[in-house]
Amino acid sequence: MKRSKRFEVLEKRPVNLDGFSEEWAEVGLIAMESDYDPEPSIEVAEGVIVEMDGKKREDFDSIDLYIADYGINIENAREAMKLDTLEIARMLVDVNVPREKVIEITTAITPAKITKVMSHLNVVEIMMAQMKMRARRRPSNQAHVTNLDDNPVLMAADAAEAVLRGFSEIETTTAVSRYAPFNALALLVGGLCARKRVLSQCSLEESLELKMGMQGLTSYAETVSVYGTEAVMTDGDDTPWSKGFLASVYASRGIKTRFTSGTGAEVLMGNTEKKSMLYLEARCLYLTKACGVQGTQNGSVSCIGIPGAVPGGFRVIAAENLMASMLNLEVASGNDQTFTHSDMRRMSKVFMQLLPGTDFITSGFSAMPNFDDMFAGSNTDCDDYDDWYVLQRDMRVDGGLTPVREEDAIRVRHYGAKALQAVFQYFDLPEIREEEVKAAAYAYSSFDMPKRNMVEDLKAAEKFLAHYNGLDVAKALWEKGYHEVSENVLDMLKQRITGDYLHTSAIFDEDAGLESALNDPNLYEGPGTGYQISEERWGKLVQRENILGPKDF
Repeated sequence: MKRSKRFEVLEKRPVNLDGFSEEWAEVGLIAMESDYDPEPSIEVAEGVIVEMDGKKREDFDSIDLYIADYGINIENAREAMKLDTLEIARMLVDVNVPREKVIEITTAITPAKITKVMSHLNVVEIMMAQMKMRARRRPSNQAHVTNLDDNPVLMAADAAEAVLRGFSEIETTTAVSRYAPFNALALLVGGLCARKRVLSQCSLEESLELKMGMQGLTSYAETVSVYGTEAVMTDGDDTPWSKGFLASVYASRGIKTRFTSGTGAEVLMGNTEKKSMLYLEARCLYLTKACGVQGTQNGSVSCIGIPGAVPGGFRVIAAENLMASMLNLEVASGNDQTFTHSDMRRMSKVFMQLLPGTDFITSGFSAMPNFDDMFAGSNTDCDDYDDWYVLQRDMRVDGGLTPVREEDAIRVRHYGAKALQAVFQYFDLPEIREEEVKAAAYAYSSFDMPKRNMVEDLKAAEKFLAHYNGLDVAKALWEKGYHEVSENVLDMLKQRITGDYLHTSAIFDEDAGLESALNDPNLYEGPGTGYQISEERWGKLVQRENILGPKDF
């Protein structure tokens, strides 16, 4: 058969390198509206939920029991469950129904009921609802800061530049887990060289992550994973109660915490119970709410390839973000995992969070080239900065990033690397040479950095974690003459004591003021309300070096 030349070209397009799947409900390969999802129901007796979504209390698994006892507003449950799901869906997009009214209902219905509500919304309506339902008024952004070599000098420089560009949070992980103390130290010092009050974390296995948080090297935790089938939660040492206990431990020391979940996780692990991805994610979100955690990282996250392969996959990802907001949780809405060969498809996924705005549009945006991202690559990386700035400019939306000048980026990168050099000198850690500092100031990636002695670094990192904490870091910076950075580190430790940034969706703005759902709630009720880009902010967003003006003609 003679081939069409257009079809020959089309089948070589990048999108056709992606994987796609038919729906297969029996193994959970269905985004939402599965025939196996339970019908919504509730029965309350003497203040206790004794039946939920078709199950009697004696048949509850551990997740059902935890959700029933701690995750649903029982006082409003009977009345909320009487409402038709289509009526609730219309309330979500009705600008005349305030967010507070919707929250009273959506926190009092069951996982099956909230899943049914989502089935009535198309992607535009989901975005309309997300604009109203996010907890904090102003949208923001989070960055990944890692590299292939766990090079702390480059990491400090990248952290400083990321904060300069406007990221409210910066997170790292490791190529070699024993490097973790230095990675956390690099983000703490580098990030606070750019401005006061920036939240940072190091994503690791939970005991080490907790230890570094306790010692003041990090200020938030995000990768506390919960999954929506009982088998997944109990085949190891995880249970809903252990997760709730861990959340309490973090909160007791002023460490902001988000749980992590996402559609596709249970399919990946083969524990779907024939339920749709969205229903299982609803259980994750109710479990997060039940544990008293202020927020969630969801949006499929590292499981993006699975919902992305089935029909309606992007719709279900936007829906899970919205469900989290409907439960009054902070939402870090994914966009943090590479998943497609198609640039058009890659950005269409982002638009569903960028346009309405979420608490954190990406969780996170790779602050270095994707090959250096130890989170397995983000949907966006440092090569996309200018595209992101232009998208903000084109659509008059605030995507949480601010254009910067090249000379300012070089300056702050150099300062971050120098400050870390001083800390290493103070603690007698392996030397950071001047050539490393200079390389970090101008580097594109870890390939541009002089190699360090990994064996000596690993020994020193373990020694550092065993003997020093955040207060020692502040003292080291002061003694070495970095007084402003020292005060910034000490100030972050003070913030841990006051605990204000434990409120839902809390961040620190560029002027070090706290913004959260408590003191800056999202009150969108239609045109002219909610978050409006100020003229000052808009002036920063539209500025670019390659813009023509009257002087050019």
